[in-house]
Amino acid sequence: MTDRAPAPGGLALVEGLVNTLDLESGEDRLDTPEGRAEFGVTKADLADVRELRESLRAVCLAHAGHPPHREVTPLSALLARAPLLVAVDERDGSASLAPADPGDLPSRVAAAVAEALTAGTWPRLKACELPDCHWAYYDRSPAGKGRWCSMSVCGARAKMRRYRAK
Repeated sequence: MTDRAPAPGGLALVEGLVNTLDLESGEDRLDTPEGRAEFGVTKADLADVRELRESLRAVCLAHAGHPPHREVTPLSALLARAPLLVAVDERDGSASLAPADPGDLPSRVAAAVAEALTAGTWPRLKACELPDCHWAYYDRSPAGKGRWCSMSVCGARAKMRRYRAK
């Protein structure tokens, strides 16, 4: 839905997961084997993955200054169950957090959040303010005040609605 470039680093995983559900059409990529394979999850994992996705969406909305779209499990509670390890590169001594199990989606998300926190990019992952969209996007605007996933679609719709209301 967005015409923006993908989020940097591990945030692309988070952005991609949130954007598996198109709220406008109701289409959920996690309903397909290909969509699940993209995130390394099985049909049995769907309830937990969807819970994680909607908690991430609520945080992205909060980054944009909006209330949650619905009641969700707090993201911190979900990520508390996601084990991470401190990985130290023996060549240069650099350290990072890495998933204890590289196949575990919540651990990969937790590592992506930790990476984004240290890079200062976490607050720039936002969700579109339009209630029938809430698509995740990475806000690259200089002031960090982006409101819509796409200026040409959601931005235009919001501005037209505001104009008609006048």
